[in-house]
Amino acid sequence: MRGMEPLAERLRPRSLDEVLGQPHLTGPQGLLRRMLEAKRLSSMVLFGPPGTGKTTLAQILAEGVGKPFLRLSAVEAGVKEVRAVVERARREGGLVLFLDEVHRFNRTQQDALLPHLESGLLTLIGATAENPAFELTPALRSRLRFFPLKPLQEADLLALLRRALEDPRGLPGTPYEEEALRLLARAAEGDARFALNTLELAASFGRVDLKSVREALGAERFGMDREGDRFYDLVSALHKSLRGSHVDAALYYLARLLKGGADPRYLARRLIRVALEDVGLADPLALRLTVAAKEAYEALGSPEGELALVEATVYLALAPKSHSLYAAWKRAEEAARAHPEAPVPLNLRNAPTGLARALGHGEGYAYYHEDKEGSFAQRYLPEGLEGLLLFQAQGEGWEERVRARLAQLRARFQGGSEGPPPDR
Repeated sequence: MRGMEPLAERLRPRSLDEVLGQPHLTGPQGLLRRMLEAKRLSSMVLFGPPGTGKTTLAQILAEGVGKPFLRLSAVEAGVKEVRAVVERARREGGLVLFLDEVHRFNRTQQDALLPHLESGLLTLIGATAENPAFELTPALRSRLRFFPLKPLQEADLLALLRRALEDPRGLPGTPYEEEALRLLARAAEGDARFALNTLELAASFGRVDLKSVREALGAERFGMDREGDRFYDLVSALHKSLRGSHVDAALYYLARLLKGGADPRYLARRLIRVALEDVGLADPLALRLTVAAKEAYEALGSPEGELALVEATVYLALAPKSHSLYAAWKRAEEAARAHPEAPVPLNLRNAPTGLARALGHGEGYAYYHEDKEGSFAQRYLPEGLEGLLLFQAQGEGWEERVRARLAQLRARFQGGSEGPPPDR
């Protein structure tokens, strides 16, 4: 029944124009839009975080090219199911197979798809939140195009929530507070499905306000707001206590959040962020441990799995700290915005064809393992960016050990064709 469908399903976009947050794919120059306009759909993998529109895009693409659409989960399907799909495709003259969690297919299952992708009988659209390059076989990868999806920005989620409260398919007429929508947009962390389903729960209280949104998020249970503390005040306190290496404060705020009903999966993602942003290369194992903690919680659930979050919290608090990676990436993004068209040096360019080689691509490239000195002497950065310095090792722990190595390498590059650093 239509009335039983979750809000996220009822509001599923019906065209690329309704898709939010992926302009690099769906905008005027986006590759997916150009495919639809040309009525030529290639096999592909859509990869990105949950709630970014992978299933929606697959359905829109299939409808746009006029092909039947069949959805399978790689967790449940096997070679038998693939054969059944092939038989149906033969009867219907081809179809689009949407394979969720495509990275879960083993080598045999992947090989069963190959001849039918090659013949064009099947058009595969895989979806995964993992990096597909690590799980898919080279033979299958060579037949696919890969399109990354990005978490929705807060502004996109706000627009989506407002649409849900106005669209006849959604929750029209529901009273709401703008501040409550902003809170929900922040809490969703780029996940449109989570945002819409939480909005629907909040609306069941009769009004979407701060109180109902916090109830829907689980942020008022056990008195989380008893003293006026907001959910994000506690999350901020947890993050800053970890950054400041105060293990007792970090554990206290983690307990407040968990006892207050915060989603442990959200907290696990937050711990991964701390490992990346505030520990970084000071302790490279921090990232592995926090990712493992998230997986352990998903395997065990509450309350047993919460100990994995406790272990990660203590580890992060005691770990040496560095924000060098975070700062370097911000500088790299700034440089890319300032010089978006800087030409790649000829020696570094790919040379897969005779024409490319005739144009000088790859000429003079010094292979490090055979010619270390020549490798240091060659140019790596585009002309005009010689001496660009983005990464600065300034952290503690393991990063102290790489500081000397970094200085040595930069001295060798500056003595070669990179030249001295420009004034900055």
